[in-house]
This record gives sequence, structure tokens and C-alpha cells, in this order.
Amino acid sequence: MVFGFLTVATAMAAAKTRTSTFSRNLSSAAPSHGPGLKCGPNGTVFLSSGIPDLDKILGGGFPLGSLVMVMEDAEAPHHMLLLRNFMAQGLVLGQPLLYSSPARDPRGFLGTLPSPAASKDDKSRERNPDQEKGLRIAWQYKKYFGENQLDGQRDGKHEYSNEFDLRKPLERHFINGPLIDCVSIQDCPDLSALRDRCATFLSQFPRNDGSISCAGRIAIQSFCAPQCAYSNMEWDMLSFIRSLKSMVRSSNSVAIVTFPTSLLSPSFCKRWQHMADTLLSVKAIQDEDKELAQLLTGYQDMVGFLNVHKVARINTQVPVILEATTFSIKLQKRRPLSMVQVEHHMALQVVALVPPRQGTSTFDCIPQNNSTHDGNKMRNNQKSRP
Repeated sequence: MVFGFLTVATAMAAAKTRTSTFSRNLSSAAPSHGPGLKCGPNGTVFLSSGIPDLDKILGGGFPLGSLVMVMEDAEAPHHMLLLRNFMAQGLVLGQPLLYSSPARDPRGFLGTLPSPAASKDDKSRERNPDQEKGLRIAWQYKKYFGENQLDGQRDGKHEYSNEFDLRKPLERHFINGPLIDCVSIQDCPDLSALRDRCATFLSQFPRNDGSISCAGRIAIQSFCAPQCAYSNMEWDMLSFIRSLKSMVRSSNSVAIVTFPTSLLSPSFCKRWQHMADTLLSVKAIQDEDKELAQLLTGYQDMVGFLNVHKVARINTQVPVILEATTFSIKLQKRRPLSMVQVEHHMALQVVALVPPRQGTSTFDCIPQNNSTHDGNKMRNNQKSRP
């Protein structure tokens, strides 16, 4: 009896002194990221689009390693608004940029990038510098913080995304810096040179499990423009997009490609859209449209519509379901670019009121060509025949 009691006591003492082999790795639990980056769900890291409203719509911004494609409108260059803000946001945050354009001198486009809008706090400090010096509230805390730390705390909200003033150009020191690489694709006989430039650029941002000090941005404007020598090589262009998506996915970067749907065949246009992680389209509206003015509030400030067809899914198989897919693009005086949700019942009426556009797309919410719509009807009728 005594021997059994000692055995139980010894076992209990051994259990108390036994230590677990599990140890939490605190260093890898919360990796640090550089400015302009934000952590998201499922281990994703977001990069700002340069438009705060668009970041909210997409759930935080563009995920690193994603390919964003924007379908242009043949009637108006509204895709340039998205491109300018995306490029300007990266330069303001000190993120390297690779810009490709069908223009002969792509660097000239950099002069049209917008400048960050001054916040209310900045304006108040500029207007009343003497008043700030005269404040004596909580003066005893100033000795614990330097002026640089105080300024950093004031500007902390701009570390991820800025609001841009489209009336003011970006300062020269951002444009003339060494972070920009411009490529003209007008005289390129094929896409091998552009593929090599993208590969060299993306090699600066290898993806690993540690902290991300910096991220890269690639902006390709009007990829299948007719002035490019390869504009008729549809299979080569599709192969380039597939290669670009693969390179971007294995790097800490985001690539945005705009393309006119009217210059592609319907089958290749559909293939391009399926290659995108995030798919957007822009549509222009006519001036002084009385029916739209009665339907939509704030019509005088609208310049077009943004349609969200696909949202990137990184590290997850759960689809992203948005409350709305149609948004109005507003350019208000002395205000940054904004996007306002269009209610579903209004969006259906907008589809009927927006004039037809040239070009077709299977993902478009707004029909572009009546002949294509009639052709679809004919094909459906043929299928229904015995």
C-alpha cells in the first residue's frame, strides 16, 4: 500500500517538472513591412491603388503578387485616372516603378502624374504656425518626444495611401529619381525585350517568408495598341500576360495592365480577362444626359462608371462577393478622385441608358455592341431548335 502511494506521488512529481517542447516563434508571428504595405487576411499583404475609395471596394487594395487588368473605354481615357494614381502613389512612397507605354517617349507621361493633396492638418499648420507655437496644452509631454517624432505621428495615416489633387503635377524630385524605369513598346518587333525588362525589374523583389522592406509596381498602358508592331500577334501577347502573371506571383510586386477591348477578338478578349486576378473596366457617360441626371444624384460631378468584375483571391478558395459591382467615378472641384456605389436597381437602369460602345466583352455589365447582342440571340435560337 505504501509502495503504491509512493509510485503515484513520484509520477505526479514527474508530471509537474515535465516541460513542453512547444515554443512560440514570436519573431515570425508578426513580420514587419515597409511603408505603403498593409497586412490582410490569409497572410496577404496589400498595396494601395492610390484611390482610397477603390482600396475599400477591393477589401484593402491590390494584393502583392497579383495581376490587375483594366478594360479601357474607346470613347474616353478614364483608365488613365487609375493608372496615374497607381503610379503616383508608388513614387510618393518610394516604391520602384516600371512604366511601359506605346508612346515614343514614355517619360513625358510622368509629368501628368498628380500630386498628393494637402490634408486638413497640413493646411491648419501652414495657416496658423504662430498659433501652434503659442499652445501650452500638455507642454510637459513635449520633452519626451522630438519634433520629428511628432511630425511622424501626424503623417502616419499617409504611410499607406494618399489622396491626390489632379490639378497639381507631382514634384520633380519624385519623377527624376532613380526609382523609375520607362520602356517604349512602340518600336518593339516582339515582346521578348519587354519580358526581359520585367524579369530584371521583378528580380529586385523576391518573395520570402520574412519581412517585406519594399514592393515594386509595374504599369503597362494600352498593351495591344495598334501602333505596336506586335499588335496582331494575339498568341504572343497572351503568352506574355501568362509569363508576367507567373513572375509577379513569385515576387513582392503588383502589375496593372490596361488594354482596349475593341482591338481584340472576342475569344482572345475572354482569355485575357480570365488571366487577370483583379479585373476592372471603365465606361464614359455623355454630358448633359437628362435621364441619367434624374436617376443619379451628383450627376454633374460624374465622369464615368467603374465596374468590378473580379477581385483577387490570394491564399484562399473563398470567392469575394461585393455588395455592388458598379460605381460612379466623380471628379469634384478641389477634391480627390472618388467612387460612389451605384445601387443595384439603379445600375440596371444605367445599363439601359448608357449608349452602346464599340467592342465586346463577356464580363462587361454594360453592353457595348448591339450586333453582338443580336448575334448571341441568334446562337441561342439555333441551340433551341430541334
